[in-house]
Amino acid sequence: MTNYDQVIKDYWTNGYAVIPNYLTSDEVDNIMKETNRIIDDFDLSGPKNMYRAGKQEDPDDYFLRSGQNIHHFFEETAFKDDKLVVPKSQCLHKIGFYLHALNPVFKAVTFDDRIKTLVKKVGFVDPYVVQSIVNFKHPRIGTTIPAHQDATFLYTEPQIKLMGFWIPLEDATLENGCLWFIPGSHNEPVRRRWIRNKEGQEPRIVFTCPEIKYDDSKFVPVPVPKGSLVLIHGQVVHKSEANTSSKPRPAYTFHAVDLHDTKWSPDNWNQPTKEAPFIKVY
Repeated sequence: MTNYDQVIKDYWTNGYAVIPNYLTSDEVDNIMKETNRIIDDFDLSGPKNMYRAGKQEDPDDYFLRSGQNIHHFFEETAFKDDKLVVPKSQCLHKIGFYLHALNPVFKAVTFDDRIKTLVKKVGFVDPYVVQSIVNFKHPRIGTTIPAHQDATFLYTEPQIKLMGFWIPLEDATLENGCLWFIPGSHNEPVRRRWIRNKEGQEPRIVFTCPEIKYDDSKFVPVPVPKGSLVLIHGQVVHKSEANTSSKPRPAYTFHAVDLHDTKWSPDNWNQPTKEAPFIKVY
């Protein structure tokens, strides 16, 4: 039986917390089966939105519509001269960002009663899920994710009330790209944002400052077995290294915000619509 009170204590102390083996092996296999079905069904001749880690300048319409759909984003290194150099099953960087609303398998994981309990224990009063993603980090081509704070991309004001949920679908190890954190860095303000530019100005989305450099010696690796749940405070600094192994490191992640006495920033890249609203946790 998981001691949720200790988990929440760790979360507020370090900015992250781990619940090992949160999902059973069968539950993880079911998520992977559904993920593979989504991959099998998508058309390779469609939009090839490349992902460039930490360099998401000038996103196109396909990206900007992804907050209301299930869209596919290719790993840049999966192509050479516009030709796919890896199998279809290994060409994607991620799938996002509305899995929790449009897919019943991911919806069930996202709105599980245990998630509701954790959100309540953190103190969220009016929580909504704002995005969901499968990140792949395939063997040898899975890219580095630079150190960042999630609130850079998912900002609430006047106070940050953002919580991430990260579930590896294979063992996350030092070799295949586990998460690394700077413990206690959630007490720092948000130092960089990714915002929508003024209407008619290019690029349509910009970073407010250059990439921030952090002291590598402060990072702590957090390898976890598949099916574990890692809670991530919206302000904690974290990263993941490239996958240098022969083993994949897919993960399902989603984020919730508390809109009690706060608001979703109007200059965030992703904005809810009448047709595709943010969904209440409870």
